[in-house]
This record gives sequence, structure tokens and C-alpha cells, in this order.
Amino acid sequence: MKLQDALKTEKFRSPQHKASLNVIYTAYWLKTHLSTIFKQHGITEEQFNVMRILKGKHPEPMCVRDIASRMLEKNSNVPRIIDRLVSKKYVKRSTSKEDKRETLIQLTETGIVQLDTASKAVEKRSNEILGLNEMDANDLHELLEKMRKID
Repeated sequence: MKLQDALKTEKFRSPQHKASLNVIYTAYWLKTHLSTIFKQHGITEEQFNVMRILKGKHPEPMCVRDIASRMLEKNSNVPRIIDRLVSKKYVKRSTSKEDKRETLIQLTETGIVQLDTASKAVEKRSNEILGLNEMDANDLHELLEKMRKID
């Protein structure tokens, strides 16, 4: 669906205004489409993100602060997300030997299986809904990187 149809307007202050609204609209659109996959796998987008981060360090554990710094959604309540993942037995907690105040989080074998299954479904669905070939996907990536250059 075109942005103008979704927002029911043809009026935009500038091409930049139209593009920024399109990025925001598309992010929500993509999130909505992927949320059905996460629901089917009994996890949230944020839980998936934590598990993905932990998989990148597996088998080493990570502290909560390091996980939080790598989250896509920076306002996520990482301790609460970890609590839910512990209750599902997808991650386990331990105390750091070097600093007893620090809690370490590690993906369990059950979590690895769940993440792998969900990742395949997310990748399949992403490829279906994006409808971009490799060159277009790379071009979009570069444009988004260019847009965020002020960070």
C-alpha cells in the first residue's frame, strides 16, 4: 500500500518529510507482520532480540548491561524480558565469579532450539514481505545507514 493511501493524504511538507513518515510507517508495518511469527513461537520481538544477542556470544554468558546495550529497542526492560525467558527455560542466570554483584545470562539448549526455529520462520516471512532482491536490499540498507549518519 502506498503511503498516501495509508495516511489518506497527498500533502507533505517536503520530500524529506514524506520519506521520514514512510520510514516510520514501514517500521510499524514490518513489526506488525513479524509479530505474528513471534506469537506463533510463543515469544515477543524483544525476547527474540535478547536470545539473538546471547546466541552471538554463545557459549559465553553476557551481563544484563551488555545485552541492553545491543538491543534494537533501547527502551526495553531487559531484566523483565530475561525473567520471562528464564521462566520459559530459554536462558539461565548465574553470578559472575569476578564480581558477585553482576548477573550473567546464558542461552540454554532449549533456547537455542527455539531461537533457531523462530529465526528460520522470521527470515522466511521477512523475505516474503520485503519483496526485495539482494541489490535493492543493499541499496535500502545503505540509504538507511546514510539517514542515521548523525548518530
